[in-house]
Amino acid sequence: MAGLLARARRIGAGIGWYTASLMGDNHYQRYLEHRRRAHPGEPVCSEAQYWRMRHAAADADPGARCC
Repeated sequence: MAGLLARARRIGAGIGWYTASLMGDNHYQRYLEHRRRAHPGEPVCSEAQYWRMRHAAADADPGARCC
């Protein structure tokens, strides 16, 4: 029974991670990790600045977006 409950929790966590990734909830955290790894010691954008920059880039080059 405990094994089944642990498996259900892992599946739930995986679904939560996937949904967060799909919706962009973890994009800023991934940006911070990238900056720390690739550009240590350099300043990073605040979360608000990051989203403004990301939306401006998407508006300037829509690429394969549907809208």
